[in-house]
Amino acid sequence: MKRLARFFVNVKKEMKKVRWLSKKELSKYSIATIFFVVVFMGFFALSDALLSVLRMVIK
Repeated sequence: MKRLARFFVNVKKEMKKVRWLSKKELSKYSIATIFFVVVFMGFFALSDALLSVLRMVIK
């Protein structure tokens, strides 16, 4: 039981060391992440479509 209590005390200490993002930083990074996800989604969708057409042409 002491080990469990010590674990949670250590978790609390470590959580105090964490640097949390501000709202401005969070929104900036979220927008950047969504942008790159959409860009890569478009890239892979286009690649998939082109490869499907190429496969039909070759058959």
